[in-house]
Amino acid sequence: MRGTPRTRRIPRPALGVLIGATALFTAGTLATPAGAAPEPGPSTARVHSVPASAQQQARDFWTPERMRSAVPLDLLDADARSTDAAPRAGRPATVAPTAPTAPTAGTADVGPAAFPNGGGAWTGGGAVVNTAGRVFFTYQGRTASCSGNAVTSANKSTVITAGHCVKLEGAWHTDWVFVPGYHDGQAPHGRWTATKTLSTPQWTASEDINYDVGAAVVAPLDGQRLTDVVGGQGLAFNTGYNLRMYAFGFPAAAPYDGQKFIYCSGTTNRDFLLSSDHGMGCDMTGGSSGGPWFTKFDEATGTGLQSSVNSFKYNFLPNRMYGPYFGADAQNLYQAAQSS
Repeated sequence: MRGTPRTRRIPRPALGVLIGATALFTAGTLATPAGAAPEPGPSTARVHSVPASAQQQARDFWTPERMRSAVPLDLLDADARSTDAAPRAGRPATVAPTAPTAPTAGTADVGPAAFPNGGGAWTGGGAVVNTAGRVFFTYQGRTASCSGNAVTSANKSTVITAGHCVKLEGAWHTDWVFVPGYHDGQAPHGRWTATKTLSTPQWTASEDINYDVGAAVVAPLDGQRLTDVVGGQGLAFNTGYNLRMYAFGFPAAAPYDGQKFIYCSGTTNRDFLLSSDHGMGCDMTGGSSGGPWFTKFDEATGTGLQSSVNSFKYNFLPNRMYGPYFGADAQNLYQAAQSS
């Protein structure tokens, strides 16, 4: 196992970082079914188990009023960290999207302005309006929110989000629920409580922004599993930089209010400052953290390959978002989650 990465704190006056913007990784070319993507290396995810009593408490806790009033985590006081080491690479691999047992989404109709786009309401439909959703939890005694996305998985119960949306400042979040298809305080597909939350070892140990990836395994709801109800997006690992991508989330800080589904799109590039993350022009704000970025995104069906998550912004680049490269450790995290 690798040692703890060397980290440095970014000086706030010069390079203050708002955790929770947008970025994405790229498409893969080696198609593999769920559960069959090659294990890239020995580094393992860190897992936090949630007792059954706490799961029920979380489900009861998140009323429509509490969901509407949750503070976007991205605007809380959290210093970003970086490392000189680039994320570990592995073989390119993809996992295909899966449809729900009873499809609930129509086709998208977003018009020619869909690409590129620096931030706007997703007016199309498609699978993404059901697989993506808001994440709610308690952080340091406060109700907070992020974004997340349901993905194809062996357990049909895996959600991908940002690392800081499951653990921050040395503590795992509590009362953690995923609300796919969220809108205007409503939970059209229910509130899915976490049985486990997970993150990469580098984020868990030192909150390294290169590894700001998290996951959750959610309990069945009304006898059904998550992706049987809403479907699951595909994933891509170790597939490079500089590709066309779409990013989605529920930004809750001004000018947004967290009640609407927002997207950005464009061609990404590699961060040349303090990380090895992807960067994209996008004005999403706090609350969008953990929302999915897709390559190979099909506007007509709303499906794609998730390749990163909304992670951070530099304060001096307010219209540019960044997200971690989905390399070997992100792939290990996915494997650990879908096997739980």
